[in-house]
Amino acid sequence: MTTLAQYLDAGAAKVPADLVIEHGTLANVDTGEFYPADVAVYQQRIVAVDNDVSAYVGPKTRHIDATGKTLVPGLIDGHIHVECSKLSMTRFAQLAVPHGTTSIVSGLDEYISVIGVKGLDEIFAEIKNLPLKVFWGLPYKTPYTIPKSTIAYNVTAADHEHYLPQENCYGVWETVKEAVATKDPDTLKALELAKRYHKPIFGCSPMTRGRDLNAFLMSGVHIDHESYSHEEFLEKARKGLRVVIRESSVTKFLAENVRALTEGPAGVARHISFCTDDVNARDVLAHGHLDHMVRLAIQAGVAPMTAIQMASLNGAEAYHVDDTVGSIAPGKDADILLVDRPGAFHVETVISKGQLVTENQQPVLTFTPPRRSAALQGQLKHPLLKPADFAYPVDTSAGTARVRTIHSVGPFVRKAKDVTLTIHDGQVQPDAAQDVAAVSVIERHGVNQNHARGFISGWSITHGAIATSAAPDDNNLVVAGVDLADMALAANTLIDCGGGQVVVDHGQVIALLKLPLAGIATDLTPQELAAKEIELKHAAEQLGSTLPDPLFYLSFLPITAIPDLAITDGGNVDYTQLTYFDPILKLSNS
Repeated sequence: MTTLAQYLDAGAAKVPADLVIEHGTLANVDTGEFYPADVAVYQQRIVAVDNDVSAYVGPKTRHIDATGKTLVPGLIDGHIHVECSKLSMTRFAQLAVPHGTTSIVSGLDEYISVIGVKGLDEIFAEIKNLPLKVFWGLPYKTPYTIPKSTIAYNVTAADHEHYLPQENCYGVWETVKEAVATKDPDTLKALELAKRYHKPIFGCSPMTRGRDLNAFLMSGVHIDHESYSHEEFLEKARKGLRVVIRESSVTKFLAENVRALTEGPAGVARHISFCTDDVNARDVLAHGHLDHMVRLAIQAGVAPMTAIQMASLNGAEAYHVDDTVGSIAPGKDADILLVDRPGAFHVETVISKGQLVTENQQPVLTFTPPRRSAALQGQLKHPLLKPADFAYPVDTSAGTARVRTIHSVGPFVRKAKDVTLTIHDGQVQPDAAQDVAAVSVIERHGVNQNHARGFISGWSITHGAIATSAAPDDNNLVVAGVDLADMALAANTLIDCGGGQVVVDHGQVIALLKLPLAGIATDLTPQELAAKEIELKHAAEQLGSTLPDPLFYLSFLPITAIPDLAITDGGNVDYTQLTYFDPILKLSNS
């Protein structure tokens, strides 16, 4: 372990640097200026940023020539569910770090839902060996769902008593407005503990303004990553929140939110940082990660320096980690990017944790997943199912049923749509002609064997079935389709293989992605996973679905916080009322 005394000597050039970067142009995010500078690195930390670092050079010092390049701090993703990428931590690092993302903020909450907080020890051990920093926040509680769904481990105030004082816990993750508004005791205790230990509270309050926002801010929440309009975004910034622009694979909010800056007061820029929340491999491979957000912001009219600050220093300050990351300065961790020029922002070389990861867009570091313990191996703890298990029984043998469907009108918007369906042999029938499919959420953690049934619309599924065991926030088994036999086959295929995503048609599995890590992730390379994602998407399109990403939409169905309706293993949820609803509105015999 390098001691402070050694770092002091390295800063004074009494011991040679391991690495020097010379002849580049520094993007100094602390002062908002560009100027020529060299950088010296010793033992993963920056020890000098000057116009000449030759005094730091020794016989074994490595040189990187940055002529014509701009030196930019490593980028920070302020809110991401890594598990939603379906990549293991190692493979996610392999995907994101070459795009300049050297730090992320995450709750690792999808893992917690399956393997518990203690199970994260294995994940933390994996992260330690990666060129990627993970600033972990303990979820305010789990499950997030209201009413409460079933997961393998429930985070409570007792967990916050234990973990918040610890060095590797950087705050309270994704505190939703409703948990505060309902004065949930575990949530309030977690927030009180955060204040005691001076840990930031990460908020989640979509479409919250006025008195509702004022009440939410009384909780002490410091950061928020959910704004649906630039007016909402600006109000939150004006009221002191560190606001985060989200641009995920399915929720595109940058163009709207950045208007708070491009059409509003310049001072709002210091409140803004970036996050991707949920991304898939093929999207990052095609467009980039945070580097893509920087480019989008610049294209929207944000000055390059401002966009770089939003992707680095602003996030570091928001999450109280600017003592180690966020800028290129002596004493900071050596997370440094070489980009072609600020306005274009193409990342060419990445140094993270002092390691050269890519050079001139070519990989230098090898990413090898660790051996996995049995505890992390996916297992869906549920008996095999029959087609009849997916039927929706009613007391009337024939006639019609007026049914409330969960209608998808966007990736993060679901509304009620009432339709009339046929009853046959005492079962309400899905109806492809009316764009109504059956949906089930099945408890997979071996706790209670819950099986909730309902109906969805807006999917255009005309035959077959799809299923996923990667389904935040509880990662139960979600199955949708218009053929009950195909729904059973889809569910049983995932139970047999320990988790994944599948498309079934006419009794045949036509696409399958196995997710052996907790039933939600894989050690496939990003390229291999992207190919599987494309295969699944095309297979779902063969069933008639016209959604941009049917498996992603399916995985989000149990997230109750997405307005207005959801379905969990506990039942159909009306989140506007924070209660379950019966999808059968009326039965008729004729």
